Amino acid sequence: MMTNWRLESLKYEDALLTDLKEMLAISSVRDDAAATEDAPLGPGPKEALLKFEEFAQRDGFKVGDYKNLVAYAELGDPDAEESLVVVGHLDVMPAGDGWTKDPFTPVIEDGRLYARGSSDDKGPSFTAYYALKLLKALNLPLKRKIRVVMGIDEESDWTGMDEFFAAEGQPTMGFSPDAEFPIINGEKGNVSIEVKFDGTNDGSYKLVSFEAGSRPNMVPGTAKAVVETADTALATQLAERLTAYLANESRVKADAEVEDNRVALTFYGKQVHGAMPETGENAGTYLANFLKDFDFGANAKGYLNFLGDAVHDDTTAVKIGAVKHDDLMGDLSMNVGIQRFAADEEGYVNLNFRYPKNTNPAEIEAAVKTGFADDFAATTSQAAHNMAPHYVPGDDPLVATLLKVYREHTGLPAGEQVIGGGTFGRLFERGVAFGAMFEGVPDTMHQADEFYPVADLTRAMAIFAQAMYELAND
Repeated sequence: MMTNWRLESLKYEDALLTDLKEMLAISSVRDDAAATEDAPLGPGPKEALLKFEEFAQRDGFKVGDYKNLVAYAELGDPDAEESLVVVGHLDVMPAGDGWTKDPFTPVIEDGRLYARGSSDDKGPSFTAYYALKLLKALNLPLKRKIRVVMGIDEESDWTGMDEFFAAEGQPTMGFSPDAEFPIINGEKGNVSIEVKFDGTNDGSYKLVSFEAGSRPNMVPGTAKAVVETADTALATQLAERLTAYLANESRVKADAEVEDNRVALTFYGKQVHGAMPETGENAGTYLANFLKDFDFGANAKGYLNFLGDAVHDDTTAVKIGAVKHDDLMGDLSMNVGIQRFAADEEGYVNLNFRYPKNTNPAEIEAAVKTGFADDFAATTSQAAHNMAPHYVPGDDPLVATLLKVYREHTGLPAGEQVIGGGTFGRLFERGVAFGAMFEGVPDTMHQADEFYPVADLTRAMAIFAQAMYELAND
């Protein structure tokens, strides 16, 4: 008898929502300052991992844990030579600014489940876990064992994931429910270039501090700077010129507070995922663009010129010469993520690049240096966690099966796709991203008021369950 996957999934909607809300209430943001030996990424990520293990043990799965960094629930013959892995993550981005709700108090409004992590990636990860739970309840035969694996550092350095799969062995195939339907079978390379410099000043204006962004893979939605001037007249003049700047620039908002010869500036842009910087407005580079024409000197001037000119409003990095395109993976993209300047201290800028196959991190780093002004004394380095471009051909049975299942459930056409985002799907040679954002749903990952449609939870669960069953038996 044919399994009605959609009907079976609907039986689990209430239980899924109950467990998911409990998970979403955990602020599982990486916190290095609070890290300990048994909580290497801080207490929040560890709490989320242990909560997942608690659920999996409750539901009767074989449960594994690797150094409080990775956990899994397993179904099928543990001695099976071949395996299917579905890998999600329980860590989340910092909430950031602009929320109209408490980001860690999940709430359902108008059919949408709002919370940080609802769409990236606790919601999709739990639909995959519940798909495994559905298969267990149906007691269907499986040729390959299936593991649903959870990591807790996808948003930063993928800590523990390579070690875990080196220890456990590569699966036969796998997918990550951490993107969108119908499929992501190609992912651009991902490298961050860090620019470091000393916070030196000279001139009529002194840059006391400048701060924007909290992660390389988020477009900063808010930026703040404090400027000291030679006299109060210059401070007043700066604030007046801000009004004129905003009259000609409608994409951001800003305000200025003047106190004697000091001005505190705040710019407001649009925070989005750093893999798609063209969809946001970088508050930090706009703030630098406004300040760069004032009489700053030394590294303060070079810093503002770099941010406010060389990398401002240029998400394909044309101005610094890093621009690249290939027919398979498309354009290189650049996100100007973390931006810091403090007078007389070390500052830095983190530039995150998603790049196609026809370039490499060394070329990108060399291009970054071309954006420095002659008087900007800065150095560059590549972040330790780099990822090469990844692609699984469209005719691979993994891709073909997933697209077939998606078409059966939606009736929509579906083909291969390449993105700039990086998912755990690239951990495996035969690994892709599959769901869980449906076509037509607004992408709110890494944004304020992140949400996932409630009805799509069981809809995705049905797709995942059928896909996992077929991939485990082909």
